[in-house]
Amino acid sequence: MNFEEQKSRILSGKMYNDLTPELIEARKNAVLLVKQYHDSYGQPENERVKILQKLLKKVGKNPYFEPDFRCEFGYNISIGDNFYANFGCIMLDGGGIEIGDNVLFGPRVGIYTSRHAFNAEERAAGACFAKKVKIGNKVWIGAGVHIDYGITIGDNSIIGAGSVITRDIPANVVAAGVPCRVIREISPEEKSDYFSVLQNLY
Repeated sequence: MNFEEQKSRILSGKMYNDLTPELIEARKNAVLLVKQYHDSYGQPENERVKILQKLLKKVGKNPYFEPDFRCEFGYNISIGDNFYANFGCIMLDGGGIEIGDNVLFGPRVGIYTSRHAFNAEERAAGACFAKKVKIGNKVWIGAGVHIDYGITIGDNSIIGAGSVITRDIPANVVAAGVPCRVIREISPEEKSDYFSVLQNLY
């Protein structure tokens, strides 16, 4: 099975061999590109974005990762416009990660799209399976949140710090906990005078 066939198999959700030479080499390449990105800290943003474009599948406008971002492969990650990840972000992207526009990550957010096999013998021999994670537009993920494989988070939602997300979260809600659950909907009355402040004071 060649490399492209392996990548297709992983994205299909079928069990795959996580220990092939091609996947090991792909992880090494991701580590080197991530290092190059971090080493460019302080350089012009257009130069830094070029590195992300080599690493990731799709990069929107104005992407920004604080230092110590880590990913498994990179080529299965798509991020929209104005994405910001605070310190220590981890994305294990075997199954694919899709992130919308204007999404904010707090420190130490982790997305884990792959699982090892449940059978111990298979697990020891490298068996894994993966499912895509999808995050909508204008989502805020708090610090230290862990997002399990196959999860979808709807537009505009807020995830409280320290949550472990093991099931889908709908749009326009505040959710938190271990496991993460919906606490309440976000009300239109929660909108402040911020835009008026921006216009008149800044």
